[in-house]
Amino acid sequence: MASVYRGAAGRARVQAWCAARLDAWEVSHHRWEVATDAGSTSVVSAGRSRDGMPLLVLVPGTNMNAAVALDMVAGLARIGAVAALDVPGQPGLSAEHRPRRARLPWYGHWLSQALQQVASGPAIVIGHSLGAAIALAAQSPHIVGRLLLSPGGLMPLAVPVPLLRATVPWMVRPSLPRTTRLLGHMSSPGCPVPSHLAEWMTLVGETCRSTLAPRPLPVTVLARSRAVPCTVAVGAHDIFLPHTRLVPAAQRLLGTEPHVLDDVGHLLLDNTPRSVIELVGSLRAGG
Repeated sequence: MASVYRGAAGRARVQAWCAARLDAWEVSHHRWEVATDAGSTSVVSAGRSRDGMPLLVLVPGTNMNAAVALDMVAGLARIGAVAALDVPGQPGLSAEHRPRRARLPWYGHWLSQALQQVASGPAIVIGHSLGAAIALAAQSPHIVGRLLLSPGGLMPLAVPVPLLRATVPWMVRPSLPRTTRLLGHMSSPGCPVPSHLAEWMTLVGETCRSTLAPRPLPVTVLARSRAVPCTVAVGAHDIFLPHTRLVPAAQRLLGTEPHVLDDVGHLLLDNTPRSVIELVGSLRAGG
């Protein structure tokens, strides 16, 4: 097992940042932890169930967590009860360790265990990037729908040269300008990078070890995931997952027609939260 943090001081800085942001959040919420085989898992819950809406479970992507995604959590809380999970082995308030190999089966087991404690009934899992791959790997009976945003697990992620040129300086010596440049490649064209996101990713660069992108899941795992409704969305300007490649992969592997969102990059939770909420409603209605 490997820790996401470079040391105890870095772990303390990350956890203090997350705790301070949650403490300052004006939305009524509850913060708690559940025990899993992957270690302690931090849960932030908000909203209330409406008209039989399943619990909405947000699983963030690489380097992200509930404290970074508060705007998205608040939007979801306006339409139903939501629980946002910090993924173990990613920077945040959950356990710091992750396996060196076979991560997606491990993460799928983790999510199934977490859902057993977080969801008393049906749940729609909303996964972004790595979180989407985890949602596909989980085989929990609580899952009645999956919303996969810029999903990992279907194909290798692209790393074009401009992105690589922005990533290496950020990894070597993180700074706000370098972080903003990197996030600019992941965002909508011309979309300003949120200040809290730039601050957070600078902190991640200073304190955490980078993680590899999720590998494609086995065809057998993807075939099992077809048992429940699935909606896929990708930004038209997603630098990691070009829609020209992702759309046919999702059609072939999941039997679904992805939504290609105009003027959106990889950071769907930040670029277009309203579209995400609309997709949740569409998935619930079977559209």
